[in-house]
Amino acid sequence: MERIDLNIKPLFEHTDVLMATRGAVRSMVPANTNKPVVLRCSGANSILTELENEAIAVGIEDAIRLNVAAMAAQVYIGSKFEHQSINNIIKLIDDGTRYGIPTMAVTGVGKEMARDQRYFTLATRIAAEIGSHFVKTYFVEKGFEKVAAGCPVPIVIAGGKKLPELEALDMCYRAIDQGAAGVDMGRNIFQSEDPVAMIKAVREVVHNNMSAQHAHELFLSLKNS
Repeated sequence: MERIDLNIKPLFEHTDVLMATRGAVRSMVPANTNKPVVLRCSGANSILTELENEAIAVGIEDAIRLNVAAMAAQVYIGSKFEHQSINNIIKLIDDGTRYGIPTMAVTGVGKEMARDQRYFTLATRIAAEIGSHFVKTYFVEKGFEKVAAGCPVPIVIAGGKKLPELEALDMCYRAIDQGAAGVDMGRNIFQSEDPVAMIKAVREVVHNNMSAQHAHELFLSLKNS
């Protein structure tokens, strides 16, 4: 996304929380936004190299300066950088606990790895047992309720690839119904035909247990109003 300041700003008032890098928070999120921030703290890589090869990219003092609600980093279970990514999470947990800031582990998946119930059950459980306070992971069509049941801390699902609005809302509904505590959506909202209408529809699913079909009708009504 080229213009975060223009494309994301209209969504701020409708979100529960923002997840962003410190550069985005400082340069593109107005100080009066007054929304909790989950700070992306892992980095030191790019799409031109191996995405799993990450380091902690933010010190705890800067997280405190930004008054973040939580910190987040990727964990790559089963990849050649597994040990490194687990150590990154452990450092965030230890530093954050010292100052009362929780940590979210984000289950990254390597290119050669299967995105199935067995893998995400293992990855989320490891993340929880090393001390993560909550976990962001992917919804799977078969067995997601087992992933949620096997993880002793709250799970938030990632939005993943762009889907048609009804399919994205259906994924949200089934994830919440099967045990997820919330959703963290990016492109399925800001690449929607009407991002504000879409985020309002997602809110109804997450907070009011609205069905996917009714949420889609709401989306269409708001989009066409």
